[in-house]
Amino acid sequence: MFVPGQRPFAYLYFFPVAAAFSAIALPWSVLARFGLVLALPGLAGPLGHAHEMLFGFAMAVVAGYLLGPQPRRWIRLMLALWLVGRLAFLGWPGSLFAGIANIGFLVALAWRVVPRFSRSAKKWRNKAVAPLILGLCIAGSLFQMLYMAGKSGPLYGLLLEAILLLSTLMFFMAGRMLAPGVAGHLNKQGRELEARVQPWLEGAVLALMGGAVVLNLLPWEALRPLVGILLVLAAVATLVRLLRWPARYCLDRPDLIALMTGYLWLVVGWLSIAAALLVELLPLGTALHGLTIGALGTLTLTVMARTQAQRSHKALRMPFVLYLAIAMISLSALARLVAGSVPMGMGPYLVAAACWSLAYLVLLVFLLRSRHSPKPSPG
Repeated sequence: MFVPGQRPFAYLYFFPVAAAFSAIALPWSVLARFGLVLALPGLAGPLGHAHEMLFGFAMAVVAGYLLGPQPRRWIRLMLALWLVGRLAFLGWPGSLFAGIANIGFLVALAWRVVPRFSRSAKKWRNKAVAPLILGLCIAGSLFQMLYMAGKSGPLYGLLLEAILLLSTLMFFMAGRMLAPGVAGHLNKQGRELEARVQPWLEGAVLALMGGAVVLNLLPWEALRPLVGILLVLAAVATLVRLLRWPARYCLDRPDLIALMTGYLWLVVGWLSIAAALLVELLPLGTALHGLTIGALGTLTLTVMARTQAQRSHKALRMPFVLYLAIAMISLSALARLVAGSVPMGMGPYLVAAACWSLAYLVLLVFLLRSRHSPKPSPG
């Protein structure tokens, strides 16, 4: 039980609602696509589905992870804005009510997160979180305003922009978990890890992705291949960084293997988007799911479970069923990539939706059963 005057951690509230929403709403849109359930207005098309995946689910996870301990009034306000935003967008996606709630949540998130990360970091690489969060909040606000105005044309480019920003944030945050995690584990084995943060590779990927984000904003179609080239270079650099963290010595730390799997999905996702932009090897809408299911799903599920386990049990070990859930996310991503590349009917889509939903239901049960232990921060 929380002591009056102490600040609860934001993840205690945002992680469960994000997991529940992800398990129900996002697969619902897949079922609605094939007429198996009633199509809610906000999930009736790909734009609504993508909006709720990125600015609904993903931003709730970001809020839970980055906000840290907060005054209760701020958590109540932001959680209320997020919940109202979800209900309003699902039922009345173009309404002023949905716009106020969704933009209000993003503004509040930027207000609480961006200044803190801007002030606390000294090196430019460490300052990356602030502009990435600010960019995501601006992209989400612009999406909502354009959606309300009925201007769907720019929304697809804006979604790609948000995915590039979000994947860069995942690259940075997961890398900062893996480097000390792998180094500490190897140290317990009497080994020394020379390649820890690997600042030159981290900086190179941040610069390459920054270039891709800027070029994607420009209106000229001729620049799209350049975005693809930058994504290929970023993927190669990320793969090199990943391979320098020796997974063979971490097989007894499945939480680290799970993070590495999510990191590998970043590589696959960036290469898939590059293949769509450069040679049209697969549809861009299909390619995006390497990031939005593979990387986003694996990393968010792992980070949420890992954070809860660390806070509640003071350990990074998680129940075995959670690792099965993480594996199901990869199966979901593979099924979705196949579904969009090979005409096989609704089967692969339903497999992808079922795996995703079951994985997050498992996470939700874990979060709810273990949420009683964390100690709030004084403040």
